[in-house]
Amino acid sequence: IDHAVQMAGIDHVGIGSDFDGGGDLVKDASQFPTITEGLLKRGYSPEEVKKILGENHMRVFREVCS
Repeated sequence: IDHAVQMAGIDHVGIGSDFDGGGDLVKDASQFPTITEGLLKRGYSPEEVKKILGENHMRVFREVCS
């Protein structure tokens, strides 16, 4: 996440998951609080964390669907 933010900027990074298989980085939604805590400990602001965890996706969806 840090590398992606450094390369693309905070407004262009988002994480998601594929809970029906294909990898073991994020096993299920119960791990998102741990990711949130980790981002905050790394110095991301609450607003930046919100962007990474969904607001950036939603912004893009709104732009594409309108």
